[in-house]
Amino acid sequence: MREAGLAIADNKSDMVRTRLARRLRHLGLSSYEGYCDLVERPEGADELGQLISALTTNVSHFFRESHHFDLLATDVAKDLLERAGAGQPTRIWSAGCANGQEPYTIAMVLNGVGLGPENGCKILATDIDPDVISFARTGAYPKQMLGGLSDEHLSRYFQADGSGTFNAKGALRDAVTFRVRNLLKPWPMTGRFDAVFCRNVVIYFDKETQSRLWSKFAERIRPGGWLFLGHSERISPCAEAYFAKSSVTTYRRTDVPITATGKES
Repeated sequence: MREAGLAIADNKSDMVRTRLARRLRHLGLSSYEGYCDLVERPEGADELGQLISALTTNVSHFFRESHHFDLLATDVAKDLLERAGAGQPTRIWSAGCANGQEPYTIAMVLNGVGLGPENGCKILATDIDPDVISFARTGAYPKQMLGGLSDEHLSRYFQADGSGTFNAKGALRDAVTFRVRNLLKPWPMTGRFDAVFCRNVVIYFDKETQSRLWSKFAERIRPGGWLFLGHSERISPCAEAYFAKSSVTTYRRTDVPITATGKES
């Protein structure tokens, strides 16, 4: 639990035990103490992902919190198009992408304003859970997972296969790169992003872990870039120098530099 940085309220203890009981049975462990010992050891790195997945929620839908995508299609897109015209490719990161609806929504919005792989637009989508990454990479969604999609988006970007499954067309799948990543481990990506969507993820972490993540995001978002958070998430006071509120749960990276210790230089 300490390495995961999760913040679990006392009144959620029954939920935690119920969800972790499945993992104990799967691993043949007899106690929760033994399980915690496992995930805190180096050889338990893979199980750490299963732990976080078990205790968090992968529920999402297309165009969730639509005000973010309205902003992406207008103010953000205007800036990105100007930069693309000057030869600066677009880089977007969906951090904690769950089943993939968020990054595919980003790709649809950007495609609608003329930004895609053909002009250097790259969308990275990551999650700690390898199972949801495998699912998202297929781009195949049953009808009940298509909430939020308009008929226009459905017909333009998906193809029904006759069995009740809708498959993302090749151009949409090709617009997103999926990777298994743990936000609390070193990030192998280089360079800076124009925008990061990290929505309904940070809320699961304790305050200390949140502060570390704000500093890491500040390092990886270019000045003037955007950070999109979930509806109940807010930037911690310790990071307010680096992120100025732009809109509802949307922040812009200031030009205040950040040092390796997370303090203003």
